[in-house]
Amino acid sequence: MKLKGKVAIVTGSAKRVGKEIALTLGRRGVNVVIHYHTSFKEAQDVVKKIERMGVQAIAIQGDLTQTSNIKKIVLKTIEKFKKIDILINSASLYEEGNILALSEMDWDKHLNTNLKAPFFLAQEAAKAMLKQKAGKIVNIIDSDVSKPYKNYLPYLVSKAGLVGLTHTLAIELAPHIQVNGISPGPVLLQQHWGPKMIRAILKVTPLKKIGSPIDIANAVLFCLEGTDFMTGAVIPVDGGQHIE
Repeated sequence: MKLKGKVAIVTGSAKRVGKEIALTLGRRGVNVVIHYHTSFKEAQDVVKKIERMGVQAIAIQGDLTQTSNIKKIVLKTIEKFKKIDILINSASLYEEGNILALSEMDWDKHLNTNLKAPFFLAQEAAKAMLKQKAGKIVNIIDSDVSKPYKNYLPYLVSKAGLVGLTHTLAIELAPHIQVNGISPGPVLLQQHWGPKMIRAILKVTPLKKIGSPIDIANAVLFCLEGTDFMTGAVIPVDGGQHIE
């Protein structure tokens, strides 16, 4: 896919990894929809940065646990740009909780944000993509789904489900739409993690370093412009943790 002039929706792109993906696409000449939930100011800042690159960008607010908001995001994108070429499902909820204390609300909000929303976004985007017989979807997953750890059960289950969603969407939407996934490892550390936690992470990371959101954005670029002969793939970008 040639990226210049294409239109991309990047969910959760006001901050962190989603922001880096959006900025990277802007540098490649892509018009970008910046989706955010509560980070209004940050989303507007990203829009301004992308516009300074000579391409168009708009910010659209939406709580992705509500399917009505998902339809709104896609509708507003088409109203503005007349098409959708790329969907990056980057928005994610990551909260800690002991298994014996988890509530139905804890379960639902993780599954709704991390799994249900990517499906309905893909469904709505695919309707537009299939009309033009071309499109690409990239899901941002997590390399830890194959090596789960304690106290994040709803998060890890939802991301494991996103692996399955990536595979099944690839079958359902072929041959015109390619669907792939990126599984980040340690590219952004939690603020409360101290030196002990960082040492533990490095111990199980063969490359012995912490990655960067740029590493994930570059992997997304490969899925989009590096090849048109790949679908249903989930690429680990984790410093080798998946083989440790």
